[in-house]
Amino acid sequence: MTALDPRPEPLAAPGEDAVTASGPAAASATMPASAPAPSSPGAQRSSRSALLLVVLATALAPVAWGTTYLVTTQLLPEGPLFASAMRALPAGIIAIAFARTLPKGVWWFRAAVLGILNIGAFFPLLFVSATRLPGGVAATLGAAQPVVVAILAVLVLRERLDVGRLVAGLVGVVGVGLVVLGPDAGFDALGIGAGVLGGVVMGVGLTLAKRWGAPAGVGPMAFAGWQLAAGGLVLAPLALLVEGVPSAIDATALAGYGWLAIIGGVVSYTLWFRGLSRLPVTATALLALLSPLVAAVLGVLVLGESFTGTQLLGFALALSALVGGQLVPACRARRHPSGAP
Repeated sequence: MTALDPRPEPLAAPGEDAVTASGPAAASATMPASAPAPSSPGAQRSSRSALLLVVLATALAPVAWGTTYLVTTQLLPEGPLFASAMRALPAGIIAIAFARTLPKGVWWFRAAVLGILNIGAFFPLLFVSATRLPGGVAATLGAAQPVVVAILAVLVLRERLDVGRLVAGLVGVVGVGLVVLGPDAGFDALGIGAGVLGGVVMGVGLTLAKRWGAPAGVGPMAFAGWQLAAGGLVLAPLALLVEGVPSAIDATALAGYGWLAIIGGVVSYTLWFRGLSRLPVTATALLALLSPLVAAVLGVLVLGESFTGTQLLGFALALSALVGGQLVPACRARRHPSGAP
């Protein structure tokens, strides 16, 4: 008779040990079946270290994206849409060539949807926002993306509202605003609409990418390559129609396009989608706050700009929001070590 046998166990004879009478299975049945085996402190430290490495690797993507403004203004000829196409389409082709994996079945449609949302539609909206608004206003609108993602995680992923990360997103918007908004900040209805819609489009794309995940056996480079290629196929004809090919593309411009395609495209998006597969979607979105912060730091280091006290306060708020959004699970684990909700 096993511990799973529905029949009652025979009573032990007087003086007979219960284990002898009912067998080892009965003895094991006295242990709580649902109690998880306690993990050792060493295993917990190893798990935290692995998670930290994932967070740091994912954070490299928005750090690289923060160089886009400097590269575009200092190395490239006029034509931000053309630069966006050169960033997306070659990167997608390179990533697919290295991964040697093409979509199959429904993933042709899903890759196209994600590529249009995350690349093909987001870049032009960002372009319209940046050209019709001061850069600080456009960056602040873009920083609202974690708030959008926190709400979409509830509506699309059916997750419980993460109040801690929602608050972190709001604090991050305030922080980025203090860093990048200047006294010449202006407001244009079309520019603001494009900036808000760009944040929503990117938020939807990020949330859908988290919901669908990558197909089994498909790595993050292939997953990123599909989206970059799909977005590039939308951007290329749009750039040629609106801007055309720049008249002068020299070695400096080629180096800039190469940086945007390899570092800002293949490497960054591979790290980004690898992190998205392992981190909560809202925590991943909060890492995007690094992009405008890096752009501001490069303005100081390379372009000779300076920080005011207000900007330093904004930096502190944005970084606190970013770090706090990653530490929310750890704080909950300390409050509920048994895993209770």
